[in-house]
Amino acid sequence: MRASVVTIHGWHMTGAEMWPLRRRLQRHGYEVHAFRYRSRRETPEQAARRLAVFLERVPGEVIHLVAHSLGGMVVRHLFALAPVQRPGRIVMLGAPLAGSRSAARMAGTRAGRWWLGAALDRGLVGGSPALQGRRIGMIAGNRGLGVGSLLPGTLPRPNDGTVAVDETYGPEVVRHLEVPYGHFRLLLAGPVADAVVRFLEQGEF
Repeated sequence: MRASVVTIHGWHMTGAEMWPLRRRLQRHGYEVHAFRYRSRRETPEQAARRLAVFLERVPGEVIHLVAHSLGGMVVRHLFALAPVQRPGRIVMLGAPLAGSRSAARMAGTRAGRWWLGAALDRGLVGGSPALQGRRIGMIAGNRGLGVGSLLPGTLPRPNDGTVAVDETYGPEVVRHLEVPYGHFRLLLAGPVADAVVRFLEQGEF
């Protein structure tokens, strides 16, 4: 059965940073497509509408989704807007499905709200709709530096420097894996890529 993988990047990213992960997925025989959106200018729901159109052009009987950080909320909105999708598994990396404490604290200032932009709208600070009819695997980092490191006292341990592990849980998460990496390193580490492949192939980590 022909399978494709679509990657969805996180906040303040372009998708280029997911290239190492895409390369490893390609080596496992997947046809990989990168979806890009403007994370500060498009709300997660607006990005999800474009993702739905993007997926219509992706070949394959099976389409897996791999989403990092804010990309996880985009995927949630996708299935709220367009629930009928081709079969496939979903893996999220460091996605704060329960809302990000770091983002909420930054949103308390005018500069922070400007910096976060449209990502605040039913995205980083919560409010994205839980997936219905799909179950996901979540990989969460439990060490590292990130935005949260600049906001002392904001994140409980364990965390990946940006997102706390307890923020990566949601009702649709059926498999959860903690790894010793920071928020950005989730995209670069070989063991993380191996875990993504295992979940796509077996539904287990």
